Amino acid sequence: MMANGDLQPIDLAKARILVTNDDGIDAPGIKLLEKAARKLSRDVWVVAPESEQSAVAHGLTIRRPLRIREIGERRFAVDGTPTDCVLLAIGHILKDRKPTICLSGVNRGGNLGDDVTYSGTVAAAMEATLLGVPAIAFSQVFSKRDVVHWKTAETFVPKVARNLARMGWPANVLMNVNFPDRPPERVRGIKAVAQGRHKVGDELIENQDPRGQSYFWIGAMRQLEPDRAGTDLHAVSGGWIAATPLHLDLTHGETLARMAGLIG
Repeated sequence: MMANGDLQPIDLAKARILVTNDDGIDAPGIKLLEKAARKLSRDVWVVAPESEQSAVAHGLTIRRPLRIREIGERRFAVDGTPTDCVLLAIGHILKDRKPTICLSGVNRGGNLGDDVTYSGTVAAAMEATLLGVPAIAFSQVFSKRDVVHWKTAETFVPKVARNLARMGWPANVLMNVNFPDRPPERVRGIKAVAQGRHKVGDELIENQDPRGQSYFWIGAMRQLEPDRAGTDLHAVSGGWIAATPLHLDLTHGETLARMAGLIG
């Protein structure tokens, strides 16, 4: 698919699918993603972290050894980050024939706007992309702690995956998909949108532990542009599934062009 930037569709029925996440091997989101993947292909492999690795971003473990635990047929747990999982899956577990596509998630919570720079779910898809495997990151938005509309993700993952695979996308690009916080019958459809802006960590809550030592808790996020049409934030708030192509090349072309005359 990815050679020379050509846009070639992926035949999911014949695909080897790698399923991973950042919420851990026992998370409900990866269980439903594995189930959805098995509707798409008979060749499905799961390689995910032993425990939750949310917000680890594109972290890679280099100061200690990693261990792989086989927990079932074509199912493996790694005591590392989502990036570690994808690296070991492609470089070791599936070294005989690397995956055709990587599906990451389904994350418990949205990965919208600036979340993508922190997200282990997106980072897993990023690592697959860097290793030449097309990837889609899936996340289920929710607002009430005990109400997560997993049925929405379960219903739409196969459809979204098929649509994107049929289209194809270039090398150095991954797909970031967010499902809205509503039941499947109220989802309005799928929109291709840009990455929006919101920032987590602006609220720092300070308190003291029983020994009188200060500690800090990173709090709520600040919505910088929730109402800007054409963004992932605006789409999911309106009940749409948001599909966003993310480019791994972070170079800002316009600034690079302006800098050309300054260096020489």
